[in-house]
Amino acid sequence: MSAMVKHDYILGIDIAKKSFHVTLLTDNKCKHKVFGNNEKGFKALLEWLIKQGVTTLHTCLEATGTYGEALAHYLYHADFTVSVVNPAKIKGFAQCQLMRLKNDKADAALIAQYCATMQPKAWRPEPSHIKQLQALVRRLDELVVALNQEQNRLAVAPEVIQSSIYVMISTLEQQIKSIQQQIKSHIDQHPGLKQKAALLESIPGVGRGTIAQILGFISNLHHFDNAKQCAAFIGLNPKQFSSGTSVRGRTSISKTGSASLRRAFYMPALAAMT
Repeated sequence: MSAMVKHDYILGIDIAKKSFHVTLLTDNKCKHKVFGNNEKGFKALLEWLIKQGVTTLHTCLEATGTYGEALAHYLYHADFTVSVVNPAKIKGFAQCQLMRLKNDKADAALIAQYCATMQPKAWRPEPSHIKQLQALVRRLDELVVALNQEQNRLAVAPEVIQSSIYVMISTLEQQIKSIQQQIKSHIDQHPGLKQKAALLESIPGVGRGTIAQILGFISNLHHFDNAKQCAAFIGLNPKQFSSGTSVRGRTSISKTGSASLRRAFYMPALAAMT
């Protein structure tokens, strides 16, 4: 469903690990409720919405990693319009509204107000094979970070624990190779991904790590209306620093998007400059 459809109800959701707070808006009235962040809580939410006489609903929650993923899928498959919004947008909206109260109930109300005012775009879940690729890519990133940490420890570690660190380094290197092979096999098993990977590989400086990041997180360019939106999603859009006629700071990239994608694009950018 499109975000431009007129909805009778707006639902703001403040998600946490074990529970979520909701605020239901309609006709300038609001109702609050708390549910468990599990299948039982999702069903209880749906029953509560039915009791409230909800017909068409636009629900909104922040993009907070994996905590809200299952709920977003549940509401989407219940035929509700779902928007998953960058937390920075909610924070900016709160500043514009001069919000001073900060708790779960207030946050749910704020998200509902943002949804009603800004009418954010509808979200759609990624296909299962893309979700699997994303999980593999995230795991690879975690392992690489852990390997770097162990290598840094080894440089300053007392001799008595160096053998333990060597074991960890060896284990992590084996796991990294295993995940890299799983990523390659996963891409090869899906013709669409394999075709895109071949095209990306033809670009000088673009290696397997960058290809996996691109295919996992921005393979469907239809999510973006133009190239500027894609650059902003990655955090490569310019951030100008100027005011009046006297303040002229250095323009930099915003860095408000995906840090892992920015890292993946760094070496290809150097190759392109060369």
